[in-house]
Amino acid sequence: QVQVVESGGGLVQAGDSLRLSCAASGRAFDHYTMAWFRQAPGKEREFVAAISGSWRGVTTDYADSVKDRFAISISRDNDKDMMYLQMSSLQPEDTAIYYCAAKPGDLWIGAGSYPYWGQGTQVTVSS
Repeated sequence: QVQVVESGGGLVQAGDSLRLSCAASGRAFDHYTMAWFRQAPGKEREFVAAISGSWRGVTTDYADSVKDRFAISISRDNDKDMMYLQMSSLQPEDTAIYYCAAKPGDLWIGAGSYPYWGQGTQVTVSS
């Protein structure tokens, strides 16, 4: 089992960059796939990015809606049990609550496959 806590959200202006962090606690962090999802007001929660555990080689995946629009990078530091999401050139449509999620095993992008979730961190992008 793992617990996750997000940080790094805030109010930024269009075009700014932001790095979100996710701190995990529990055993065998490097065996968990970690992911970011986001939920904008009035919209469903959507996948943003994911990074697999390192036990079989690290792989990443990004939502088409974000990777074609701005620079985004997901990374993890297994020594610190941390996961990060670096976003650049943010736009008002990126305003949402960003959630960190964890699942044991292989990378999947469906929210339903992630049993562990944080409380979320608010990202607000002003125009």
